[in-house]
Amino acid sequence: MAFLELTNVCKAFGGPPVLSNVNLTLERGEFVAIVGYSGSGKTTLISLIAGLTRPDTGTVKLNDLEITAPGPDRGIVFQNYSLLPWLTVTENIALAVDQVFPNHAAEKRRHIIATAIATVNLTPARDKFPRELSGGMRQRVSVARALAMDPQILLLDEPLSALDALTRATLQDEFERIWAKDKKTVVLITNDVDEALLLADRIIPLTPGPGATLGPSFPVSLDRPRDRKALNHDPEFKRLRALITNELLGYNERRKATVKQKLILPDILPENLDLPRVTRRPLRLSEIKEETIAVASSQ
Repeated sequence: MAFLELTNVCKAFGGPPVLSNVNLTLERGEFVAIVGYSGSGKTTLISLIAGLTRPDTGTVKLNDLEITAPGPDRGIVFQNYSLLPWLTVTENIALAVDQVFPNHAAEKRRHIIATAIATVNLTPARDKFPRELSGGMRQRVSVARALAMDPQILLLDEPLSALDALTRATLQDEFERIWAKDKKTVVLITNDVDEALLLADRIIPLTPGPGATLGPSFPVSLDRPRDRKALNHDPEFKRLRALITNELLGYNERRKATVKQKLILPDILPENLDLPRVTRRPLRLSEIKEETIAVASSQ
């Protein structure tokens, strides 16, 4: 029995389907990356797993129980941090902890919060407000809040895409360290193939929408911990990067070859600016009449 299972999932929002016939299985403790173009439906997929939206058809199950709503067994880290600006780091995390563990003693809840903050190396900033933190530190708070809930699965929705390259690299190392420590099941949504190869056990491309679906799975057998400098010279890393990149580029080429659009021009012509203002107006093509005028030639 798979730990996370999506079966024949389809989802639309009043128009063409965003996702179509999505099938996915994850084992407990697995780190899987979903890669694809912007707008292909990656966030919709993560929202279905999180229970923030329901599939039109198909099922999403976690630990053999169907997901019908959000729950503390799924921790999600958004791209935009989603922190309350009037609360400190500790208070933002406490908001989640108090909701998930209302029956714990106050001292135990404080311990959970302190442990989560220490896990992402933010103890010196525990009393600061979000406005006093850098983008990378805010994202650490978001990760700490998700970890403090002790979820069964961690959902990362492009959490590093808004960060500069150096901060992004630092947080990639943090995700690797946190995953190695707790071995939680992780689903990472990203459009960066190198990031997926650095972190994941398995990479699955998502085809472009509408009607996006999952492509073939690429197992990543690179030894852990992975060093980004060493990976650049690793033949297996180069092979996998080329395979996955070519798969994504192939989707885009097939999409360009098959998508057709009929262009319908409006039935109207612009004003003739040479005419007086009182008499000129836009003309519809149907209003234009052809006339034949006979002109007598002079002898």
